[in-house]
Amino acid sequence: MNYSEKSSNLLDNAISQFASLPGIGKKTATRFALHLLKKSEPDVENFVNAIKKMKQETKFCKICNNISDHDICTICTNNSRDKSLICVVEGIHDVMAIESTSQYNGLYHVLGGVISPMDGIGPGELSIAPLIHRINIENIKEIILALPATMEGDTTNFYINRKIANVNINVTLLARGVAIGDELQFTDEITLGQSILNRKPFNT
Repeated sequence: MNYSEKSSNLLDNAISQFASLPGIGKKTATRFALHLLKKSEPDVENFVNAIKKMKQETKFCKICNNISDHDICTICTNNSRDKSLICVVEGIHDVMAIESTSQYNGLYHVLGGVISPMDGIGPGELSIAPLIHRINIENIKEIILALPATMEGDTTNFYINRKIANVNINVTLLARGVAIGDELQFTDEITLGQSILNRKPFNT
């Protein structure tokens, strides 16, 4: 008897889909799949439809490149935010991480990555030109560079700082409470919040 034979290809396919998600191992994927198998059909349909609707209808803010249900995100349209302050981040997960600290009340700009020649990612592949455009046309007083404390993050910091060198604007960095090599999404809220509050001038 072949004990390695699969009891259900349908179940195995579902497990494989869950396991393709970042941070999800085979055991966790199996638990997810078996959980859905026990749910009612309407519950499963709601689950599937929520993911499908997110994929089909989620937009990117035309101003800051953050995810949004509309053309302009709720952060950019919120008049209580400090519109003279832009926090530059690598990805959408960084916006979520900073917002969770409740220590920042300005705007954001999501680059969609960092400059990485080894990976074939140059300034043209990132949302840097729109950032420079915002700085030139909006009444921005400070730019916070909240990029990863890595070689790629530092390279991107230098590039942006050089592009706006002739603009009368403060450029600051997160305090190094965020360790070298760390990503913002994995930094605890207290440390990240203090890094924002204790930010320092960018020193080339």
